Amino acid sequence: MARTTVPFTLDHLDALDELGVPCRSCLFWELDPVRRGRLGDAVTRAEVKESWMSEVLREWGSCGRVAIIDGTPVGYLTYAPPSYVPGAAQFPTAPASPDAVLLTTAFVADGYDGAGIGRLLVQGMARDLVGRGGIRAVEAFAHGGNRLTAESGCLLPAEFLARVGFKTHRPHPRTPRMRMELRSLVSWRDEVEAAIERLVGVVQPRKRPTPAHRDLN
Repeated sequence: MARTTVPFTLDHLDALDELGVPCRSCLFWELDPVRRGRLGDAVTRAEVKESWMSEVLREWGSCGRVAIIDGTPVGYLTYAPPSYVPGAAQFPTAPASPDAVLLTTAFVADGYDGAGIGRLLVQGMARDLVGRGGIRAVEAFAHGGNRLTAESGCLLPAEFLARVGFKTHRPHPRTPRMRMELRSLVSWRDEVEAAIERLVGVVQPRKRPTPAHRDLN
């Protein structure tokens, strides 16, 4: 079973409906409560969602990962700098730290619980952010629970975040803010790459010296 993650693009938005979640027209993170209340039907909200994602892709870059198994999307997560996520200001543990990217939404389709899809998505996000450079951490607003399902709503389960490397950064009985440092990931990657280089140097066959030319005359 081939599985991987790919950057979340506009082409993946319609796939959200097929996964059985209402995120295609949800603007919980993308707009503050006042602006959300002024919007009309779901079509309008879907257009605003697409416009928001286009802006982030254009100005900042990829803002999510999609998990693919045998060519089929089975989960996703989204993230962006706090300046693109005004909806986060409503939490008592806000604001997010200025040196962090904010992980907002994540979901794994029914039937894939326990398959490691959530961890796969977080690993894909971490590789993306570490590769960009200059980003120190990822933060997320959490709630009690451990499953990435539609029932978890717009907040990420604290138990899930703890399992994939987040620690409580600002405690709260209902919505703690959690943080995963990327420095440790960078250090780990550098150590692994250095170890691989040393290993290659050990197993690489030595070149035999070129025999000196002898004059047979």
